[in-house]
Amino acid sequence: MMLKNDLLLRAARGEKTERIPVWLMRQAGRILPEYRAVRASLSGFKELVETPERAAEVTLQPVDILGVDAAIIFSDILVVSEGMGLPYEMEEKKGPYFPKTIDQVQDIDRLRTGKAEDFHYTLDAIRITRKELNGRVPLIGFAGAPFTLLCYMVEGGGSKTFSKSKKLLFTEPEAAGKLLQKITDTTIAYLRGQVEAGADLLQVFDSWAGILSPQAYEKFSIPFLRQICEAFPDVPVTLFAKGAFYARKSLAALPCQVIGTDWNMPPEESRLLVGEKTLQGNLDPCVLYGSAKFITEETHAMIRAFGAQRYIANLGHGVYPDTDPMKVRHFVETVQQFDISTLQNR
Repeated sequence: MMLKNDLLLRAARGEKTERIPVWLMRQAGRILPEYRAVRASLSGFKELVETPERAAEVTLQPVDILGVDAAIIFSDILVVSEGMGLPYEMEEKKGPYFPKTIDQVQDIDRLRTGKAEDFHYTLDAIRITRKELNGRVPLIGFAGAPFTLLCYMVEGGGSKTFSKSKKLLFTEPEAAGKLLQKITDTTIAYLRGQVEAGADLLQVFDSWAGILSPQAYEKFSIPFLRQICEAFPDVPVTLFAKGAFYARKSLAALPCQVIGTDWNMPPEESRLLVGEKTLQGNLDPCVLYGSAKFITEETHAMIRAFGAQRYIANLGHGVYPDTDPMKVRHFVETVQQFDISTLQNR
């Protein structure tokens, strides 16, 4: 299908764009009253994820309401663990937790390698969304990075220290590698299904990357991210490793097209580290609590630091749920109205 707005795809491929494309992580949900109304009509988050028509509905909302340059399918990174036989629950205002966790090597052996059809609800949501978008903007598919999923499956939820996960890595490295490989194989199958269903780009979220040392990240994350990237030679892939400022050069050496950055990763420094790759990011989400004038100033400063080309504007992490949607829209419009001719020599 021919896209009416293909700015994101062109920027991801390193092609010239007439303006900077912009979207937001976690744009589908949370901040929008329209999303909250849909969620309130269901039993909770998981029913929304697993009901294709409703997941498609909330995926489309930020395109219609905020005017972003891409849709990202409404789902959760933890569906992969569920497809492997380790279900999760989503507790209101607390987040995800696992009734059963990976406690010993035998638990890893009992996990299955998921197939695309195990995630039929997300794939159906992509098909519906793709049809409803009718080429207005690209559709982003996504998954969690293997290391981040290992953390959830071992810890049972979020953690301050991730000591259980690190204990597995450092005391049972072979078992950890086996778990990471199973997650990787499942993730590749899942993402292939997303592409076949109609996703135009893919993003891999390594949300807990920053808890590892550079040496540990090279061993327990980079090889598995490489496998994922290599599985999609014809689809733009974005790698976003939250907190792993030290890994930008290693990530850029992988066969991906875009490197996501958080607000602790200076744009000029990132340019030097990633070479010709496209960069994405990296406004601190808390900037959106500020005045319209402050948001404009900070957004302009961010754009000037990144430059006009090979750049996708975004936040440095997901938008926070108590953010005023009109301030989010102001951020989006500020990016879209920026005159890139002032940066043509950048």
